[in-house]
Amino acid sequence: MSVTSRYREAWEGFWREAPDGPGEVFWDAGPERTAAVHLALYEPHLTAPGLPLVDLGCGNGTQTRYLADRFPRVIGVDLSTAAVDLARRADPDGRATYRALDAADRAQAEALHADLGDANVYVRGVLHQCEPDDRQRLVDTVATLLGERGRVCLVELAEAARPVLMGLAQGPGGPPAKLAPVLRHGIAPGEVGDAAVPRYLRAAGLTLVAEGELPLVTTEHTADGARIELPSRWYVAGRTA
Repeated sequence: MSVTSRYREAWEGFWREAPDGPGEVFWDAGPERTAAVHLALYEPHLTAPGLPLVDLGCGNGTQTRYLADRFPRVIGVDLSTAAVDLARRADPDGRATYRALDAADRAQAEALHADLGDANVYVRGVLHQCEPDDRQRLVDTVATLLGERGRVCLVELAEAARPVLMGLAQGPGGPPAKLAPVLRHGIAPGEVGDAAVPRYLRAAGLTLVAEGELPLVTTEHTADGARIELPSRWYVAGRTA
């Protein structure tokens, strides 16, 4: 089963209108604040670091390009073809490769695994943006891509992030400039309970290896100039501990 056409169209519309410049998208913080921080937590738990790495939900490829300098082969995948096109244009040297992927579609996940073999996977802030019925399917796709040897680093907004986002969206001056397009395209952040993510992982046949808390850095600032950071949790999981 694939995602709804409404959801796909929302992401296509968002990425078609997204500015090309670095840091113009709400969650598109520089890798030194995002992927680099997550890698320091993730790499000690990799059992097969030489596997390909899939950046699932790669968007415009900011993190993908950083990861491509640290893994032998990196593939950025995204539901939106507009996002994939942006990522390719921003990577003229082809440091990574990119392709469209509906992560709720089991057949597409199996086809990518058939192409790559077992892979490590990086997922940042994707699960809460999925339709609720698609969240388990997305984690099942992660498990398919991992195979027997891969491990996933999954970073997800914590429950405590939702009231922060709602406060930003409902502020007296309206939502911050970089959050407004997200809401306008109907990509309202959903809530994933902190206890739900380990359940999704277990249901997909994965074992939780490590987890913790850390802020998810955005590119937006409050009216007084403070960078907006959202509570998040990180998880590393694989077939075996």
